[in-house]
Parts: sequence; structure tokens; C-alpha cells
Amino acid sequence: MIQFQILRDKGRSPWRPLFLSLLFVCASAHALTTHVTLLHFSDYHSHALPFYSEGREGQGGIARAIGYLRAQKRHGALVFSGGDMMNKGSPAWSDKYRCAEWPWFNGVIDAMAFGNHDPDYGIGELEGCLQTIHYPVLSANANGFTGTRVFVVNGIRIGVFAVAGSDFKTLVKEPVFHFSDPIAAARNAVRELRDKRHADVVVMIGHEHLDDDFALARAVPGVDLIFGTHSHLKRELTRIEGTSTWFISPFQYLTYISRVVLTFDGHKLTGVKGKLIPVDARMPTDKTIARRVAAMQRELERDPTYAPLFATIGTLSAPLPVDALAQRTVEIMRDAAHADVALSTASSFRQDLPRGRVTMESLRAAMPYDNEILIYSLRGDVVEKLLAYGKSRAGSDSFAIVAAPKAIDPSQTYRVATTDYLARVAPGYRDFFAGLTAETPGLHVREELRKRIGE
Repeated sequence: MIQFQILRDKGRSPWRPLFLSLLFVCASAHALTTHVTLLHFSDYHSHALPFYSEGREGQGGIARAIGYLRAQKRHGALVFSGGDMMNKGSPAWSDKYRCAEWPWFNGVIDAMAFGNHDPDYGIGELEGCLQTIHYPVLSANANGFTGTRVFVVNGIRIGVFAVAGSDFKTLVKEPVFHFSDPIAAARNAVRELRDKRHADVVVMIGHEHLDDDFALARAVPGVDLIFGTHSHLKRELTRIEGTSTWFISPFQYLTYISRVVLTFDGHKLTGVKGKLIPVDARMPTDKTIARRVAAMQRELERDPTYAPLFATIGTLSAPLPVDALAQRTVEIMRDAAHADVALSTASSFRQDLPRGRVTMESLRAAMPYDNEILIYSLRGDVVEKLLAYGKSRAGSDSFAIVAAPKAIDPSQTYRVATTDYLARVAPGYRDFFAGLTAETPGLHVREELRKRIGE
């Protein structure tokens, strides 16, 4: 009754100042500042043990990552995986143990994106893997998966979704899967999260290439943060030009973990800060996981099926960084194919080779895919356009590593050696080779490099 009387008096009551003060206090209480921490890693690809990366030994390692993530989880962080948790053909750990690590993340990961390598061993194997985990696997444009999820942290509603990239139709061989347009799926996901589930912030956790992520951000308003995946790129937190969307990408193999802190005033997002956290010896190690990994690695190296992969095939007097490895390999491709020009996408080369002995396993880690060398006859003007396109991709994972003459004669015909991936799968590049017949001499890129290392 007192409140109604004050409102009727329209300020004539001596109680009005007190009432306004109470309203201000209540409004302030609803505008409390809240911080929410999000952690994300992607493209683990079964790299359980620490490895050589970026000129440093002992990077990564699942026992360290789980130790860190579990500690952060106790402080209220949300943890996401961008997918590609295993990889058929390399490393040997993946072929022997498949998804053994997936349940180790129970109670740690809150949601995972469906990656193109996750069904590498077939739909039956994937279904078995999914039965071992308690966290959802998301994909808004792949049949059989939930597209979105909302998590509530300190009253803040965090909307999360994932999409399968535009290249999944080519990369995923299981016919049971069908993939719709990722941008249309993202629009529907954002609409659902914003309008129906009242999310305060919308986050995409994977799984598509950098260029597709940026295109999605420009085409789909309402995405606050994209965690980069699939391209295996290391990118610090940045705002995507022309949008209000933030982007950060944690490289590959658990070398880094993306850490982003969102600040809210009430339910309004007012601040985004983030950085990449190195996974190295400074991290707390989960000792149970470390013992398990060590025992499994010993078993792997004793297994007659995989033991030959750990034998020495050659030695390096100095480390071979991934850029130098790529350039040298493309030159070897050109020589082996007796070609005038050779090129490969940078994404075919994933890891440095350290100084000292080289095993087939370390070579497969550096070059996970057994790409075949194809040879095409192209006119010089087409070669010029092809090389210009490759150069234009600088900064992405699909830019071209090239071995070519300094000058190209537009009227001359050139023998061009490339990989089956670039010529038949890679978006943009494959258009140059569509309808052309390739010469297939039975050469494989990794094997040609192995021969040179052995020599």
C-alpha cells in the first residue's frame, strides 16, 4: 500500500527519495559484473605424448592438458573440443588405440564439435566411441548430431554450436553422413540460441577452415566468438574485420589451449579478453593419465605391427622447420616426377622434424597424409594463374608451396606435379585441373622424401 501511495503522489511524498534509492540499488544488483572463462582446444589427432614443435622439445601432451583443464574446471571454466580427436594412418597411436582418450575427458569437456577425422575408422567405430563419453558432440549441419547447447554459468546463458565445414562432403567417406550448407545451419543455430533459448552470448566451437569461419562471421550476425579449428592455425584473439565477432585459434595437437574470458554487466556482453596457453612442462600433470600414456606407448612400440615405425630411417644434422621441410619436399616432388613445376598445399605439412634420428613415425607426424603425385600438362598462362592463386592464399592453411622457374612463358606447355589432394579435393585449386587427365607414375610424396632422408 505504501508503494502505491508513493506512485500516486508523483513525488510529493517525503518517501519518494528513499523509494528511488531502493530502485537504483535493485537495478545495480541486476547489473553486476560477471566473468565467464571458456577454454578450447582442437585437432588433437591422437598426439598423446609431448613432441617437438616450433623449435622446442617437449610440447603438448594429454596428461598436462587434462591436468590444466581439470584445475580450470574446478574454478568454473567451460571446456570445449573442436573435434578431430583421432586421425587414421598417423600417428600409430590412433591406429592402435582409436578413441581410448575420449572418456579421459569425461567431467572435463562440456561439448565437442564433430570433426572430419572423427569417423575415420567407420561408423561402427564412431558409435562405439560416442558410447564411452558423457559430453555431447555437436554439428548443426550434419545428420545424427545435436546442433546447439546452452550452458549456464553464474546466471549467464552461454549458447554453443558447431558446423561441419564445406569440405566435409569430400573428406568424410562414410555414406551415412549428409552435410547441409554451414551458413544456413549457423543462421538457424543462432536464431534458436538467441530467440528460443535466450542465450546471452553465442559461441561457435568448430569445425571448418579459417576462410569459412570468417565468411560465416560476415554472413551470420549474432555470433560473438569463433574458436578456430580444422586449419591447424595459431592465431591470437582478434576481431574479424567488418563484424563484431571475435576469433582465436589454438594451433594443433594440444600445443596450445585457447583461453577467453567474457565479461558481462548484467546479461550484456561488455568485454572479451583472451590468449593462447602453451601446453608444456609448466603445466600441472595429471599423474594417473601420465602413467597410463607411458604404459600404452611402451605397448605400442613393442607391438610387431607398429614397431618398425620406430626404427631409424636416417638422421638430420640440424632441425628442419615445417616451412623448410615443405619447400624441400616440393623440390623433391619436381625432381622425382621430372616436372617443370611442382606445388602442394601447406596443410600437407604439419610438424617440424627435430635434429638427430628420424623414424618413420616422426616423418608421418610431419606429413600425416600419403599423398600421391599427379602430373598434368598445363599451358603457361594457366600455370601463371595457378601460381598467382596459390600466392593469394598466403595466411591460410591452403597457400601453395611451389618449386617453379622464375619466369613462365604463357605460350609454352609445362609439366606440373602436384598432390592428389590439391588437384582433386582442395577448394579453388581443383578448379584448375577439372576435366584434365593426370599422369600417375605411382609416386608418393612422403615416400620420395623418405628415400632422400635415407640417403
